Amino acid sequence: MKFSLSREALLKPLQLVVGVVERRQTLPILSNVLLSLEQSRLSMTGTDLEVEIVGVTDIDATGEDGDVTVSARKLVDICRSLPDGAMVDFSSSDGKATIKSGRSKFTLSTLPANEFPSVDEGEKSVEFMVAGSVLKGLIEATSFAMAQQDVRYYLNGMLWELNENKLRAVATDGHRMALCDGICDVSVVEPITSIIPRKGIIELSRLLDENEVKVAMGSNHIRVTGGDYCFTSKLVDGAYPDYDRVLPKGGDKIVVGDRAELKQAFGRAAILSNEKYRGVRILLSEGSIKMVANNPEQEEAEEEVSVNYSGEDLEIGFNVSYLLDVLSVITGAEVRITLSNSNSSALVEDAADGSAVYVVMPMRL
Repeated sequence: MKFSLSREALLKPLQLVVGVVERRQTLPILSNVLLSLEQSRLSMTGTDLEVEIVGVTDIDATGEDGDVTVSARKLVDICRSLPDGAMVDFSSSDGKATIKSGRSKFTLSTLPANEFPSVDEGEKSVEFMVAGSVLKGLIEATSFAMAQQDVRYYLNGMLWELNENKLRAVATDGHRMALCDGICDVSVVEPITSIIPRKGIIELSRLLDENEVKVAMGSNHIRVTGGDYCFTSKLVDGAYPDYDRVLPKGGDKIVVGDRAELKQAFGRAAILSNEKYRGVRILLSEGSIKMVANNPEQEEAEEEVSVNYSGEDLEIGFNVSYLLDVLSVITGAEVRITLSNSNSSALVEDAADGSAVYVVMPMRL
């Protein structure tokens, strides 16, 4: 195998796939990236057996077709250390790969390409085209609510639910929930659901831009193909909780306020909240919302913000970190918070855009 390529052209697909490659692997070959050259098209593949990413680039000069695996981290570090605009000559033979650039020469050990595992695609149940910006927007609006290392393994990921011309993303860790809808041109008879693992979501978010992508959803896998990459992920096997049941219904206390002002006030109150429980007490009265935070050192922070509210007074406690997370992903100028009583969850949404809704459970203080 042999090819020549500029440093930048080699780094671009390499950086797409290196994120999925684990540093500490039980199988040595999983620390490697698979390089395959076929008719002047170079593809690079990285996998951790759950998620697979293939990055592709075209080679101008003629090379020798072939495939080989080399250490992903070492290859990236070598390419990054070379000067801008440098040409890289890559060749492999007899279990060694040689990288030359200017007066630099590196010899890396290789592992056979036929030992490199591939993620089987499985059967496709539906395929559709969608703008990458729509998928990226769904992920950015909801991914913060995904669980981390929860024993309820199906929460360590994101639910994608495909309905007629609509893709819905749902994430929850049992304390808060994020739900967002995006428009896509697809026709389905009944809803199709997939739970994509947390790592897959994080890697996919890095790959997406505004360009259109092809999404193939199957029973065991999901595949997203863009112009210069192909992302495949196994799905989490399990039943996602009935999120519709969690959405608070019939809230009669509607608060509308300036998002930036509320975020800043909650951020200041959070400074003196309990570092472990992050509790903040909210006192709602006509035209104003008051936030009070205490900590075990008997310190107290108090904030008051003018809001559009006319209704009964209400006292309710929340984890301030959860509220700040929601106020950070909402982009509109005003936010609407719907409450019913001190034991019911809050429904938070952008006052001007109803495509995303957020549920935050209250806490006893």
